[in-house]
Amino acid sequence: MPIRKIFRRFFDLPLRGKLILSFLAVIVIGGVLTLIIGTRIEHRTIISLAEDKVRHDLASAWMVYEERLHSLRDTVRLSATQEFLGTALRRADFEKVAARLDGIRAEFGLDVLNLTDARGRVVVRSRRAAAPVGDDAARDPFIALALKKEASAGTRIVPREELLEEGADLAERARFQFVPTPKAAERPEDHEDKGMMLTAAVPVLDDSGVLLGVLTGGLLFNRNYDLVDRVKEIVFKGEKYKGHDIGTATLFQDDLRIATNVLDDQGRRAVGTRVSREVKEAVLDRGETYVGRAFVVTAWYITAYRPIKDIAGRTIGMLYVGMLERPYIDLRNRVMATFAGIASLCVLFLLGLLAFVASRITRPLAVMVDATGKIASGDLTHRIEAEGRDEIGQLARAFNRMTDELSLAQEDLTQWGRTLERRVEERTRELREIQDQLVVSEKLASLGKMAAGVAHEINNPLTTILINAHLLLERPGREEEEASTLSLIADETTRCAAIVRGLLDFARQTPSQAAPTDINDVIERTLLLLERQASVRNIRIEKALDRTLPPIEVDKSKIQQVFSNLAINACEAMPTGGTLVVAAHLSRDGTHIEITFTDTGIGIPKENIPKLFDPFFTTKSFGTGLGLAVSYGIIWQRGGTILVRSEAGKGTVFTVRIPLADPGDEKRIEEAPQ
Repeated sequence: MPIRKIFRRFFDLPLRGKLILSFLAVIVIGGVLTLIIGTRIEHRTIISLAEDKVRHDLASAWMVYEERLHSLRDTVRLSATQEFLGTALRRADFEKVAARLDGIRAEFGLDVLNLTDARGRVVVRSRRAAAPVGDDAARDPFIALALKKEASAGTRIVPREELLEEGADLAERARFQFVPTPKAAERPEDHEDKGMMLTAAVPVLDDSGVLLGVLTGGLLFNRNYDLVDRVKEIVFKGEKYKGHDIGTATLFQDDLRIATNVLDDQGRRAVGTRVSREVKEAVLDRGETYVGRAFVVTAWYITAYRPIKDIAGRTIGMLYVGMLERPYIDLRNRVMATFAGIASLCVLFLLGLLAFVASRITRPLAVMVDATGKIASGDLTHRIEAEGRDEIGQLARAFNRMTDELSLAQEDLTQWGRTLERRVEERTRELREIQDQLVVSEKLASLGKMAAGVAHEINNPLTTILINAHLLLERPGREEEEASTLSLIADETTRCAAIVRGLLDFARQTPSQAAPTDINDVIERTLLLLERQASVRNIRIEKALDRTLPPIEVDKSKIQQVFSNLAINACEAMPTGGTLVVAAHLSRDGTHIEITFTDTGIGIPKENIPKLFDPFFTTKSFGTGLGLAVSYGIIWQRGGTILVRSEAGKGTVFTVRIPLADPGDEKRIEEAPQ
């Protein structure tokens, strides 16, 4: 069945079934993984313990081997002190020596006990008294050291010819026909006829220390089972497992078993078999001690192999101890079987517990499904009994709250409709304010053109009237009433001239002398000029200036005129005193500098705000009503704007927004009102 269909059927199951199957899958997968990992850990632990034991057993076996070597050396050394040997060597009379040496050889279980003169020539072979003598043995490394008065002992490989000189039985003991062995490395020959012998050579000295000869003893390991059986007895104490010896020991000549208590499949000692390729490469080729799993003749063992070296340091054989792997594997299997059984019982128990818990969990959910259907049909009065404090109980209470909220949904929708209408009105008002600003801009443009024409036409007549009025006042003999009338004409004409100058300032919009300017510096200078006036009126001036504002290209004098107009207006709006806060900062989008003038004055009526920037509009009993119009024109020329927020009785906020980027003087001049 395709996996997609399996998943589809799984998700179509009831919630209880999905919970049970999901947790069962988690339990089973977790159990299998735990079993696998546990098996590996257990196996490593048991095998590691076995390897530690066999490493210790190898050390014990090597001590037995060293003990046998020391025993041979001590036997030969003790024999070399016999007085009859010195006498025979001094007199060159060896007729009775062979028999006495053969008795010593037999007593101590040696295979070879020979006597060599001071030149290294064999003079006595105890094993074969009638054998030819006189052959030169000085090239033997052990005898060569003894000829230098140094006793030596070790293991060496003995050629077949030398064994034949000692006796055909020794040569026959050393010869092995290779027995085919699984996992062994290939060798070109099919037999071995050399022997491996434990050898000791001790100098024979007279009372004055003069070298008389050398006594050499040897113990042939080939088919000599005394050493390996001794190791087995000491290390493994005859322990068996299912009728098989649990531990074995072996002496190897190269990779050939020459003495062992490992049995072949017919129950005989497995001499003539060879070690596996893996062990041969590690121990014989690389000279390492090998500890690990190895196949030994017919079964797997936990083994340890140590190289045996000759007197020159060449690896000539191995000493082996090993334990059957089967007991440890069976122990591991029993432990893991017990663990698996316990795990299975736990799975069954958990499955039953899971079914019970799943039923307890899903029953309230079924009640909720039923309640949901009733709510969907319109019964908003239906409620669920929330019993527990767990997530299901919380869900039930949340469901009830949801039902309560649904019953209020229609009221919320109605209120939302009203809110929407209110927001539409607010948005319409905002658009109207924007439109009012556009109207102001258009009005200023139109008024600018008209003001330019009117100012030009009126300015010359006013100048003539003013000059003539002053000339008439300077004539002597005027009556007081006439002089008063002429003075009134001059004052009013001067006032008209001031209005005309204001109109010209509003209309001209001359190109600005822009230069990089620190707005904070302009504000500081403007407020410095107003400090005295503000102090007299009991007005406190506060500054909140962002000192990191970048310089911008503006006409410094015109911007100062704008700030001065706004500050003076703010002070005049606080006749009984108050606070003027001047702040400068970057706009949120980082494209403008915003300068705010916030006062705590009487405020501006709502109906007057759209008219603030109209020329000649003023609520004061004095003034021309051109200050804000001129200020707006200056800021508009720079590409900015002036915004107003005010609430009657609470104060007013004028915000001057000047773009950081200069839109260009020529373009503004072309668009400015004329």
